[in-house]
Amino acid sequence: MVTNAEIMRAQKKRRRKDTLSAYLFLSPALLIYICFFVIPIIMVGYLTFHKYNVITPAVWNDYKNFIRLTMDKRVPLTIWNSFKMVLLICPMHIIVSLLLALGVNSIRNRTAVFAMRTILYFPVLVSVTAVALAWKFIFSTDFGVINWFLSLLGCDPIPWLQSSFWAYPAFMIFSLWKNVGLYFLYFYIALRGIDRSILEAAELDGAKPARKFFSITLPMISPTTFFVVVTMLIGCMQIFDEPYILTNGGPGDATRSFSMYIYETAFVSQNYGYACVLALIMMAIVLTITLIQFKGNSWVSYERD
Repeated sequence: MVTNAEIMRAQKKRRRKDTLSAYLFLSPALLIYICFFVIPIIMVGYLTFHKYNVITPAVWNDYKNFIRLTMDKRVPLTIWNSFKMVLLICPMHIIVSLLLALGVNSIRNRTAVFAMRTILYFPVLVSVTAVALAWKFIFSTDFGVINWFLSLLGCDPIPWLQSSFWAYPAFMIFSLWKNVGLYFLYFYIALRGIDRSILEAAELDGAKPARKFFSITLPMISPTTFFVVVTMLIGCMQIFDEPYILTNGGPGDATRSFSMYIYETAFVSQNYGYACVLALIMMAIVLTITLIQFKGNSWVSYERD
């Protein structure tokens, strides 16, 4: 006769075995997480109170890195530059990628759909450095293709990468060409997931295209829209490649992003302690933006029926 105590022991033994198996399966991911996230965060926190340049051992310097932060005028300037890129690039990406997804989704020819998806997504696969160098030539004031076309229209050449004003439109054009395919794909997949019978029923009820879009399509793809907005804001806030390759942060500091300033502080000036303080500021900004978005996501609907 099996007693209750024996059954309980067998259940506990089985639970321990299941728990051990779960940790064994999770251990590779946990190890990667610890090595590439937990340990670096601990090291960043440690170095914020030290003066360190790789060559010599880290030296404790109290709160001097934080004091320098309060006096560094380039910090608010570079943060504002990053925010400007966010404000200019993010709405453009969302609107254009959604319009492209709606256009491709309306095509009924499968070959044409495949061709459009390939054309739009291909720039995402190309190396940023390679295409940025090509676009740097395209934006050249004297020999650029864009200015050549503008000259045919009788326009004066535009100093795309030498002007603090025109550099931002140049970033927008380049970023749109390079990244819009990724967000287009997210929206396209979301649109394909909408049950067509719902849209057809709305048409039978006399709903206009605009009414169908704002009342049916947009609410049903709101989870994808939320995902796109969150990832896009985080990516744009940490923008580095475009200003580094196209303008090198110039003219002056007009296009220097905060990520670029952190990189230069660490790897050019060899001041890793102060760069760690700046990195913590970046992490705090990104975390705050993300939390605000998650707190204000009441417009997101996960109901599909």
